[in-house]
Amino acid sequence: MAGVLERIHRVKRPAFHSLSPKQARIAYLMGAEILDLPRAPVARVENLQVPGAEGPLAARLYAPQTAHEARLPVLLYLHGGGFTIGSIDTHDSLCRQLALRSGVAVLSLNYRLAPEHRFPAAVDDCWAVMRWLAENAASLGLDGSRLAVGGDSAGGTLAAVCALHARDISLPLALQLLITPGTTAHADTASHKLFANGFLLDAASIAWFFDHYIEHGHRRDWRFAPLEAPDHSDLAPACVLLAECDPLVDEGIAYADLLRANGGQVQLELYRGVTHDFIKMGRTIPEALTALDACALALRQALQP
Repeated sequence: MAGVLERIHRVKRPAFHSLSPKQARIAYLMGAEILDLPRAPVARVENLQVPGAEGPLAARLYAPQTAHEARLPVLLYLHGGGFTIGSIDTHDSLCRQLALRSGVAVLSLNYRLAPEHRFPAAVDDCWAVMRWLAENAASLGLDGSRLAVGGDSAGGTLAAVCALHARDISLPLALQLLITPGTTAHADTASHKLFANGFLLDAASIAWFFDHYIEHGHRRDWRFAPLEAPDHSDLAPACVLLAECDPLVDEGIAYADLLRANGGQVQLELYRGVTHDFIKMGRTIPEALTALDACALALRQALQP
């Protein structure tokens, strides 16, 4: 991991907070899969339009078998990127791996991004598509009664918020897969200070993401900070994957502990010596492969008959 960080430093890639949102999206797309595994062949890959909160959204479906075979369970996947950058393209390799390793279909969503679409636009989109998928998965040859939601970083936050909403609207959810999620309102845990600089996700970039996405006075809203939700009981089982050298690690542990304290089933995996976004570094970080396998096992156990 230290070698990866050194190579990134030598390239002198501009920090996201030094760029405009448009420039940052291009920079993230250009570098998103350099360290990731090569895009693996998947039996079925389809670009789709799905109904978001205020109009159609781009999505991509990955399934390890064709639509003519038995209906597969499905994972709604929400990409990371601080609510401001990222897309189905930046997370294409990751979603292919999740589908292939788990045997589960994956629907990756392009929810609306800030600053053009500020909070709670992304939340509204994810909720709308989750409900649509539960009701209409059969139109894609999938089984909407076996549904999970997952994501990494900001996508992990959105996945946790989806799980809370699913409970509130009595939508059966088999699993919430939370990869290095953000859960707190004000980025004020000890790990935010300890890993503020030099560990891939810097404090200045976190502030840049959040300032684009949400007003400071709204940050205790549980739709942004799921740790602030008033009730964490009766939620879908959780698989939480965290990186030790990540500003978000403390809030990830706190959220897993809170779910467990409220009677939830929680599998917590802490990967030592790695940074935020490590799961997308499968070419160079063996822990990425271990984490992918942990995700796949959790999905199989929750969704496969």
